[in-house]
Amino acid sequence: MVERMNEQLKFSQNPLVFLHGWGLNHQVWSQLMLALPTELDIHTPDLPGFGLSPCPASYDIDSVLAQLAEQIPAQSTVVGWSLGGLLAIALASRYPDKVKKLGLIASSPCFMTKENWPGMESRVMLQFAGQLQQDLALTVERFLAIQAMGSSTARQDIKLLKQAVLSLPLPCALALQGGLELLATLDLRQEFAALPQPVFSILGRLDSLVPVAIAPLLQKLRPGIQIEILQKSSHAPFISHQQEFISLLQPHLSA
Repeated sequence: MVERMNEQLKFSQNPLVFLHGWGLNHQVWSQLMLALPTELDIHTPDLPGFGLSPCPASYDIDSVLAQLAEQIPAQSTVVGWSLGGLLAIALASRYPDKVKKLGLIASSPCFMTKENWPGMESRVMLQFAGQLQQDLALTVERFLAIQAMGSSTARQDIKLLKQAVLSLPLPCALALQGGLELLATLDLRQEFAALPQPVFSILGRLDSLVPVAIAPLLQKLRPGIQIEILQKSSHAPFISHQQEFISLLQPHLSA
């Protein structure tokens, strides 16, 4: 009993922040929140211009980080998924008082393919952007369906997530375009390598957006990084393989 109380106290002293990906909002974490320990001090802010978060006048990295930093407690464990991970790296570098530990879910310090660096091809991003702007609701549904592949309850997962995500206002056009530009242009490999905070990464072996081939390259940039690979997961392991994901996440929340 005493040991559990101490563990709860340890959790309460370490805020946990989840940052969602592009095109979605904080409701993408809704099913995960139900499965995590209730004693955790969890924060799920919307990225600027998404969900309930106002859109900044200019969607550049400085404006986005300044608005995001206002919503994040000091000394947090910040876990970012996809675009959220890219922003979490920048946040840890430029607002180090906010980030005690950094976690990346299916994320990379450089999303686009570069020489000796695997990533997304430009045509893939442009195609996805076009689909999203033509029919956001349908694209979100398709995106969630892809991410839930491999889950034993995929159909129910998709239904609940779609209801949650689409219960909030759609992203503003500036945020959609600006988020894409950040994914396309930011190369934070040097900032990532220089971070003073401990970092962990959870990747999906079947992920086509953030290829698992970046794992040894992340290790080279940061020899102390802890990397876990979910063998049957794609781009959203917290959706498709929730319990496995939580088992990999929890050791990083009590330290």
